[in-house]
Amino acid sequence: MTWTQNFTPVGDNLALSALVALIPILYFFWALAIKRMKGYMAGLTTLLVALAVVVFVYKMPVGMAVMSVSQGAVYGILPIGWIIITSVFLYKLTVKTGQFDIIRNSVLSITEDRRLQALLIAFSFGAFLEGAAGFGAPVAISAALLVGLGFNPLYAAGICLIANTAPVAFGAIGIPITAMEGPTGVPAMEISKMVGRQLPFLSVFIPFYLVVIMAGFKKTMEVLPAILVSGVSFALTQYLSSNFLGPELPDILSALVSLAALAIFLKFWKPKSIFRFQSEAYSEVAATASVKQAAHTKGEVFKAWSPFLVLTAFISVWGIPSIKAALTGHYEGTNGLLKLINALGHQLTFMPEVPGLNNKIINASGQPIPAVYKLELLGAAGTAILLAAVVTKFIVKISWKDWTATFVETLKELKFPIITIGAVVGFAYVTNASGMSTTLGMALAKTGVLFPFFSPFLGWLGVFITGSDTSSNLLFGNLQKVTATSVGMDPVLALAANSSGGVTGKMISPQSIAVACAAVGLAGKESDLFRFTVKHSIFLIFLIGILTFLQSNVLSWMIP
Repeated sequence: MTWTQNFTPVGDNLALSALVALIPILYFFWALAIKRMKGYMAGLTTLLVALAVVVFVYKMPVGMAVMSVSQGAVYGILPIGWIIITSVFLYKLTVKTGQFDIIRNSVLSITEDRRLQALLIAFSFGAFLEGAAGFGAPVAISAALLVGLGFNPLYAAGICLIANTAPVAFGAIGIPITAMEGPTGVPAMEISKMVGRQLPFLSVFIPFYLVVIMAGFKKTMEVLPAILVSGVSFALTQYLSSNFLGPELPDILSALVSLAALAIFLKFWKPKSIFRFQSEAYSEVAATASVKQAAHTKGEVFKAWSPFLVLTAFISVWGIPSIKAALTGHYEGTNGLLKLINALGHQLTFMPEVPGLNNKIINASGQPIPAVYKLELLGAAGTAILLAAVVTKFIVKISWKDWTATFVETLKELKFPIITIGAVVGFAYVTNASGMSTTLGMALAKTGVLFPFFSPFLGWLGVFITGSDTSSNLLFGNLQKVTATSVGMDPVLALAANSSGGVTGKMISPQSIAVACAAVGLAGKESDLFRFTVKHSIFLIFLIGILTFLQSNVLSWMIP
């Protein structure tokens, strides 16, 4: 038995159908922002609401709907949940062995100012991790680092989510951009160029915006020189690399340049006053003295940072296309070592069909939609992080018994966040399989001459639903191209707008919220984090909408 997607199930009326399709999303907003449900309860009940809509309104067979949820839940556990477990585990190893105290003091030796620490770790280091690994790793690791430095957990998670806006479009070695080439037929390089003429404006603004959120406008102006060094160096590198090298390296290069530029700048420039949060009880004099007393040798500092250096090396290697192909059993080259890895990767990659769902749903083009459980055990970024944790065991000299006990402790701590992630990714999958997300996309595409403004909102909506800029680009890329052509908008601009708009939806995506809360020990407080980020997400998507509208109608010379 097959089932054909119907994007206008309510009386063949697109507007009414879109209103019905909005019900689960509006419910989720209500559950977190108003009702303040725990994350796993909000995720599970939103999933139930979505199932009711797809079964009773979209007439999707119950079996297909349930199996679609199972496909999403499995993806939520591997690779996404696996990244969170291993990231938090690695962080806990450094804490338990006392290495994180040395890391904290090494950062304080560069700057004790919380504003500048946020720029170094949340913005620059987080962007590097986004470029190398993507998924939840950047927020999980950088937020945990900030909490270790003394940041309030809610602030640490929120700041890292907002900081992650700048690099998301080029995350995981440029996958969000390169993935769009296939379904749209537009060269990835052209899309990369256009995104590189939108996001740098945001990349200059985000460091300033972050510090305003943390400290207010007056305190922000005190560190404006450092903010400019951080943001301008990142944005300029992002523009040059995206326009002349391609989509693979903008995040990694921009992050490294920004990190180095700010660290060097802070050797010659200091703010006139040290900013700390009001909740920090210790005095400036005492804090400075404690840092001086806790001075460490370069060797001790290098050892303390080694777990994260090893992590960076592993996830960077895992992101290299040829190695990624070998790790997942898809390498077709002649390199002997990669062929050996490919053989192992093939044995540890499982793609079983989803029973009752694979090729059972017919899309608008009359083509069956394949559905498989994607289990890449060796190729998952979480496995790279786990291997980094194995190497860390020998660096920090922790016993296997304590190493294992820490891992079990991490699993126990993260049980509810993993349930949350499984539920919200299951929700994303059933939304896509039923056609609900396409209904919403088609409704936004009816905005006519205002479509250039609303085009980024499609990407924002897609990332909110799926939690991924890549998934959003695959979901709405072709719709953006077709609609743009029909209203006289350049298709390359529309595709770039989908990706650029999507980055502002990442901070309110249910799975991103769950990941961030899990990383900083706020499981059950997802509603507080959602309330923290949602206003910033809406503000930033309006900025991208205005920029895209101007580029379409006034600044068309910016389109490649």
